[in-house]
Amino acid sequence: MDEAPVFFETSMLDAWLAEDVGFFDLTSTLLEIGTRPARISWVARQPMTLACTEEVARMVGMRGGCATDCLPSGRRVEPGTEIVTARGAAQALLDCWKVGQNLLEYACGVATRTRAMADAAAQANPDVCVLATRKHPPGLRRVAQKAALAGGAFPHRLGLSETVLVFPQHRALLPNGWKDLRQILARRRKHLVEKKIVIEANSYEEAREAARCGADVVQFDKVEPERLAQWCPHLRAEWPRLGLLAAGGIRPDNAAAYAATGVDALVTSSLYFGPPADIGVRIKRDPPRETTTEGHSP
Repeated sequence: MDEAPVFFETSMLDAWLAEDVGFFDLTSTLLEIGTRPARISWVARQPMTLACTEEVARMVGMRGGCATDCLPSGRRVEPGTEIVTARGAAQALLDCWKVGQNLLEYACGVATRTRAMADAAAQANPDVCVLATRKHPPGLRRVAQKAALAGGAFPHRLGLSETVLVFPQHRALLPNGWKDLRQILARRRKHLVEKKIVIEANSYEEAREAARCGADVVQFDKVEPERLAQWCPHLRAEWPRLGLLAAGGIRPDNAAAYAATGVDALVTSSLYFGPPADIGVRIKRDPPRETTTEGHSP
């Protein structure tokens, strides 16, 4: 994977640390160990795809430690792999211990599920794409999206201002439904020279109505793959340039069936929900390393 973009401002990482540390670490203060040299490593306990390792390394540096190794987001690893290692004063490492572990367990869990879905879909249809939605708890968007990218997916829609996506809930507010929608989109088309119009449909007839309204893309919601496999060829024959998406209820175990229907992409939020990745943390004393002078016999 190429060098990861910076998803998180330093202030956000600092806020995560401040939330967990509070005023100070009562335990390490009591034990008088905060200034002792130490080494920490976050370790994969199961096969997984990595995500947000870079943020853990950055947090260590922000606390005065130094990351000595950091495997990149997107890397697949086996159990026992040290994915981030660092050295420094014990307190710097202890401050990052749980914040880093919690971040990695969630992000790597998402990335691992995403990779499983992307691989399953690609086996059935190498041209299909997995798109990750914004359907996650508030405040997690950046973590969720970075993790999904690391696993091989791409964002579906990052916010309301990004794309035009007409849901049935929007149509319900138009007095004449599809007729009004067709007229409005025709009138507003000149304003969408940089955008595509996506309309959600729940049936074959609704998909045809959406295409007649000028949709560039039809997004099917919770339609079984058996039906999509019947509908897609007919829609493509009538509107060759129409994009088709499958959304709703798509998981790693049924991604291949949906990918084989002929849609262009699978839209999913299931990646965000599931067991966390199993990440262990090792901390030990780091005594000063011995040095020798070249040419001097010990």
